Amino acid sequence: MKKEKSGLYFLDIVLQKWRIRKALPFIPERARILDIGCLDGVLFEIMEKKLEYGTGIDPLVFPEKTNQYELIQGFFPQGLEGKVSGRFNVITMLAVLEHIPEKELPVFTAACNHFLENNGVVIITVPDPKVDRILEVLQFLKLVKTMSFEEHYGYDIRQTVPLFEKAGFQCIAHKKFQLGLNNLFVFRKIMEFD
Repeated sequence: MKKEKSGLYFLDIVLQKWRIRKALPFIPERARILDIGCLDGVLFEIMEKKLEYGTGIDPLVFPEKTNQYELIQGFFPQGLEGKVSGRFNVITMLAVLEHIPEKELPVFTAACNHFLENNGVVIITVPDPKVDRILEVLQFLKLVKTMSFEEHYGYDIRQTVPLFEKAGFQCIAHKKFQLGLNNLFVFRKIMEFD
């Protein structure tokens, strides 16, 4: 299977764009977006005119700055220290939560609250745990690259709503997609959380 310039295989890119298409309806016009796990910044390129400004953070990204967005190499939240001012009205995490160790999740969600303005939204996609077995087969067949697949921590999607509620968010949408193998969650920030 052919690799694209980002190092991803064709099927990886199809799945990445599918996740983005699911998130787009929840992103307002002229959004200020923090994309956690931005990889190659493709969300910002797809959004173009709908984007006011974007900041992407990912440990694997090549740093880049344009008039519309900046890509920062690092881990969230510590990688943003001293690099951003103000708050965002949207945070996206598309296929990210399953890569966060469980003990770090409360700090991670509290940091989302810190970087998001009041009434802002967090948009998350997270695969069903059975997807790991499917990805193992697809990776063996070299149909997907599955970035950092070895870092999947067996994330239990049932903890998503309680985890974000404890951090000052309210779930406003939860939908399954990709034949029920992936989940979209949208949370609205309802209060400051320290």
